[in-house]
Amino acid sequence: MRDGENSCVVSMDAGGELSGGNCLLSEAHCDREVAQELAGSIADLLEELHQSQYALWQREAELAASVPVTPHADEQTHLAERLEAVLKAGAQAVGCQASAVYMLDEATRKLKLRACWGLPRSRFVDPPRPLRGAAADLEALVGHTVIVREAERLPNWQIPEEFHSAVCVPISSPTTPFGTLWTFCDHGRDFSVGETHTIEIVAGRIAADLERAVLLGQTLQLRSLARQLTHAAQWQQHRLPRIKPLLPRWDLAGWTSQSGALGGDFHDWFVLFGGNLAVAVGDAQGKMFESGLTTATLHTALRAHAAYGHSAQQVAERINETLWTASVGDQFASLFYAAIQPETGVVEYVSAGHVYAAVVGDSLRTLAPTDTLPLGTQPDSVYRAVSDQLERGEMLVAVSEGVHRALRGTRERVLWRMFQSHRELEADELIRKTRTFLDRHACESSAEDQTILVVKRLATP
Repeated sequence: MRDGENSCVVSMDAGGELSGGNCLLSEAHCDREVAQELAGSIADLLEELHQSQYALWQREAELAASVPVTPHADEQTHLAERLEAVLKAGAQAVGCQASAVYMLDEATRKLKLRACWGLPRSRFVDPPRPLRGAAADLEALVGHTVIVREAERLPNWQIPEEFHSAVCVPISSPTTPFGTLWTFCDHGRDFSVGETHTIEIVAGRIAADLERAVLLGQTLQLRSLARQLTHAAQWQQHRLPRIKPLLPRWDLAGWTSQSGALGGDFHDWFVLFGGNLAVAVGDAQGKMFESGLTTATLHTALRAHAAYGHSAQQVAERINETLWTASVGDQFASLFYAAIQPETGVVEYVSAGHVYAAVVGDSLRTLAPTDTLPLGTQPDSVYRAVSDQLERGEMLVAVSEGVHRALRGTRERVLWRMFQSHRELEADELIRKTRTFLDRHACESSAEDQTILVVKRLATP
């Protein structure tokens, strides 16, 4: 190798084999590896590009289907005019003098004239035609085009109007037949393939207009229902307490989450006329609307009966009577209600149904038994009130059945131990920690209303 050159010399040894010159072969091998790696990277990029294009293709179709339906101010007035204009254009395109749309009733037993062109409007007051025996309509409704060249010679086809020839085609969606489209001519004639295709296109246009009208009506109804549901959910949320009572050495916090827009859970606190603190957790049974209405009744009855200075037992029994008499026996609800004396910490509580409560301190004392009947089950149910003592540094915790079902077993015991080990925290912070715990450990299959109420008697005098 000469100085200043960067090359490799290939030489032969005595045996005639290569020696000392493997650099060029190594470089060629490296080039092949680089090329293979580059080709693999290009293949990966092409595959990602193909997947992106496929995803974009699907997404664009989804966006096309999600275009909002916006009605005109006079949409209902224009529907009849649009149908008549379509019928006129279609009939004239094939040299006919009239056209009519006959729609099936809900029982699919009769056909009623719903739109026409070239016929007197007095036809709209005629009674519906029975589908049974209407051979041409029945044949069309199964997907066939019926051509009647001379009505006088084919009376069995039963042309609905007095014309010499006609074409009958179905009006339908891909899954549902709506009715039939008849196109009439005042003289006997045949119809070409192109003319029958034109009539079928008119039928498709009419089906699209009718589907759009149905979709528009349903969309407007759903929008109205959605607005009402939103208002009801906001009203229900606004009924939950937001301002804590100004009681020294007491700290309260609560949280309610509904599984749907409306739910059956609530928590509440308020100061009674004599100065005692009232707290409650309610849980109504049923589906979304049913439980929402029952909850409103339960919450209103609680406030009304507690305001009269009744004992805890009287409050529960009067609410039970209210639920029983105000329904047909299908409104059931669980309730934990407690009246607390702020100065002494004495608690008088009553439990109905499936609400779980305990006093959390150095130990756990379960308050709410699980074997009591829900409110509204029987008109003469007795709900015994029990007294307890909330010492300084202890707290009362009540949870709804949704929390119990979400954790189930060991995780629920861990939750109560967490309350016990962190009871020095403020009530709001305890609620936040509990919500985090539920997010992490709740069963995925659990989707129920959940409520947590924390009432702390502070340790400091």
